[in-house]
Amino acid sequence: MKRLIYLCILLICSISISAQSADKLYDEGKKLYDQEQYKEAVPKLQAAADKGHKKAQYRLGRCYDKGYGVKENDQKAFELYQKSAKQDYAKAMFQLGKCYMKGKGVTANQEEARKWIKRAISDEKHGDEILKDLRKAKADGEEATRILTLIGKNK
Repeated sequence: MKRLIYLCILLICSISISAQSADKLYDEGKKLYDQEQYKEAVPKLQAAADKGHKKAQYRLGRCYDKGYGVKENDQKAFELYQKSAKQDYAKAMFQLGKCYMKGKGVTANQEEARKWIKRAISDEKHGDEILKDLRKAKADGEEATRILTLIGKNK
């Protein structure tokens, strides 16, 4: 019985250490990303993403989407956005919706696009910010107008 308790404590500690290291890797990677040191950011973001860190998956998806520090790869970006979005990260949901809308890394599907973008703007933490940015960008280009029309918010 004591051995079982010891093993449980050891397991809990290792999970905690793993989560902390993913957070630390992400923080280091994001700092480099924000400084536009993409080649240095990618390995840290990749390591955190491999551990299931949703923000790292999103940020690494942005790297593949834009070709920041890696060769541009729409399919890889889509896969990373999808992993992050499935963990309810609104920014990833929005990018996933855009991938579906444009057929970028996946076959275009307007219903899936609408679903993911609506989920993104419904998010308590980031939804208002995403919608505000979309409305602001509407004046600058056609893409924001298309997105707002797709989700019925073009007013």
